[in-house]
Amino acid sequence: MSWFELAAYLGTGAVAGILAGLLGIGGGVVVVPILVWLFSTAGFVADWIFHLAVGTSLATLVGTGAASAYSHHSRGAVRWDLVRALTPWLVMGAGVGAASAWLLDGSWLRRVFGLFLIYVGLNMLFTRAPGKIRALPNGLWMRLVGIGTGALSALVGVAGGVLIASFLTRSGLDMRRAVATSAACGPALAAAGAAGFIVMGWGNEGLPPGSTGFVYWPAVAGILLASAPSAPLGAWLAHTLPVAVLKRIFGILVLVVAAKLLFG
Repeated sequence: MSWFELAAYLGTGAVAGILAGLLGIGGGVVVVPILVWLFSTAGFVADWIFHLAVGTSLATLVGTGAASAYSHHSRGAVRWDLVRALTPWLVMGAGVGAASAWLLDGSWLRRVFGLFLIYVGLNMLFTRAPGKIRALPNGLWMRLVGIGTGALSALVGVAGGVLIASFLTRSGLDMRRAVATSAACGPALAAAGAAGFIVMGWGNEGLPPGSTGFVYWPAVAGILLASAPSAPLGAWLAHTLPVAVLKRIFGILVLVVAAKLLFG
């Protein structure tokens, strides 16, 4: 690994950690596009670049999400009852998402990620007011939300923060509590998704040295060195900055990246 790659991984990790704590998006929205570019520059086999980017992103989000969740927990913002209700179904869905990724080639995985970014960008630009405060759904609906969120999150290499936070705010939860709770759901989802990408990529030819399945460990290490320490900074900023304004600014940037992936 060159000094340029190390610096790029560290920079990516710092940005991902701050975003995980600040906006509750887990950082994967940033990590995956940057890894795709870095892996392409490094000359990795084109067929596996996007799979490696997604699997590696999920592996990094275990540490980033844990640091972010701890920071939010220390401020008493996490609804652990909701975390316990959602997590088993998120993990189950993550396994489904990882298996689905195996059925898609890199170009289709790229398109799916681009479409997901469009959703993320529009969601951030047009944030709805919280819904009428009510008890969150239980039973079948809660399971479907968890499985669907876990599957899509693992498929595109994110920890589900945007989807979970959106679901919680629409159910009437305060935005900061929704962000904190979604951050606490992320580590288990990311771990299950990363494990799935390791299994699905095991034994494939053309993977770079230092990888296990579709997880490239040098990138994981470099990103985690910076993301875990920076996540608490993002969580602190979430309680001090105008998050709604920042979400809209970031939403515009996300739409630009989506357009590049889909049409570039």
